[in-house]
Amino acid sequence: MAKKEVEALEREEELDADHAEMRVYELGFHIDPELSQEEVKKVYQGIKDVIEGAGEVVAEGTPEKIQLAYTISRMEHAGRHDFDNSQFAWIAYETDGAGHEKVAAAARAETRIFRFLDIRTTKEEAKHSAEVAEMMRQAATEQETVEEEVSETELDAALKEVGV
Repeated sequence: MAKKEVEALEREEELDADHAEMRVYELGFHIDPELSQEEVKKVYQGIKDVIEGAGEVVAEGTPEKIQLAYTISRMEHAGRHDFDNSQFAWIAYETDGAGHEKVAAAARAETRIFRFLDIRTTKEEAKHSAEVAEMMRQAATEQETVEEEVSETELDAALKEVGV
């Protein structure tokens, strides 16, 4: 065998070994906001099912309606579709190279997902992301409660001024 053929075989073996190694990935994806809540849950669960079939879920963030920082446009059969908001979800998972390819293919094939990003991460970073997301959710809930209390106090004061 020639030296180049041996080197090519060694690289192939190295890639195969790398492909079999378990790694942690995080898939963040935007689901069409015009779908019903039930459909959004089905899309999310479909992706999660593929991930569970290919590996193990490490952490997740269920779909949540968000305002996008910029408009994302996508060409569809009926023409251009612009998105200004989204149902955003993310799932961190551990799998090998083949499982990662299955997950990415499923995200690409799901037409109700209009944008996704699949990156490599660590279990610690994924769990930290879940903790931060939960803290943000709790802070938002607490802020809504404070705003409701202030509103009721202001309403009571206004009613007293009117004499009711």
